Amino acid sequence: MKIVPLLALTALVAGCATVPPPGPRLDHTLTARAQSDRIKYIIVHYTVSDTPRSIKTLTTADVSAHYLLTDTDPPFFYTLVDESRQANHAGYSSWKIYNQLNSASIGIEIVNPGFKETPEGRVYAPFKQSQIDQLILLLKDIVKRHNIAPGNILGHNDIAPQRKQDPGPLFPWKQLADAGLIPWPEASRVAARLPGFQEQLPEVAWFQRKLADHGYAVPQTGELDQATRNVISVFQTKYRPALYDGTPDAETAAILDVVTSPVPALPAPALTQEISVEPH
Repeated sequence: MKIVPLLALTALVAGCATVPPPGPRLDHTLTARAQSDRIKYIIVHYTVSDTPRSIKTLTTADVSAHYLLTDTDPPFFYTLVDESRQANHAGYSSWKIYNQLNSASIGIEIVNPGFKETPEGRVYAPFKQSQIDQLILLLKDIVKRHNIAPGNILGHNDIAPQRKQDPGPLFPWKQLADAGLIPWPEASRVAARLPGFQEQLPEVAWFQRKLADHGYAVPQTGELDQATRNVISVFQTKYRPALYDGTPDAETAAILDVVTSPVPALPAPALTQEISVEPH
């Protein structure tokens, strides 16, 4: 019988133990046509805190965001979560066919103290223009890279109207519209529809149906309950921030009717064929 030296046998066993198991055989030469980017939405938040505390919360707690825009001078972005990964910024949320928007969105937190309650009512803090300038630059970059559809840049309150107020009535959505990032109701169309709604205000069920068409999760009960008021208030903070008490009034109806009734595209002009007449 041949005796194998102990040292050689040990080396042989150790060598066998370190050989990794074979991995799957992958062929990367084919690509499916039916696919899309995971990122469908961008959600804008405020932090209700200053920059140091916002950093601590968003890096050590159970909440996070892809980007944090500081309130420093000048402001800049911290990149906290890679866009390829999910951040925990949206929570329980819904917009159109999507629920739990963490998995389909990029979250941007803006350092801003939010609001405080005063004897005269709730008072919101304004955003620095330098912050908005930086935000618009980032939004344009993300929209281009992920082909974000118009209308899919939203506030946290849009996707969670029963529990969130951010980014609040002082967030300048119109500036984003002027930068070509989001659609905006044309003032002349709103003015044209206003008299009809002043003469006859639609039923609550009409507001609920239109808000749902726009994307909000809203009760369809026909009753002006608190949940419906909350959604109307969120809509008003974006498009009519001068008054956002949740009352379904004529101006709100006119704006809502316009944003849910896009202007149809004009038909392409018919091609005409030039006829040349040859002399006889």
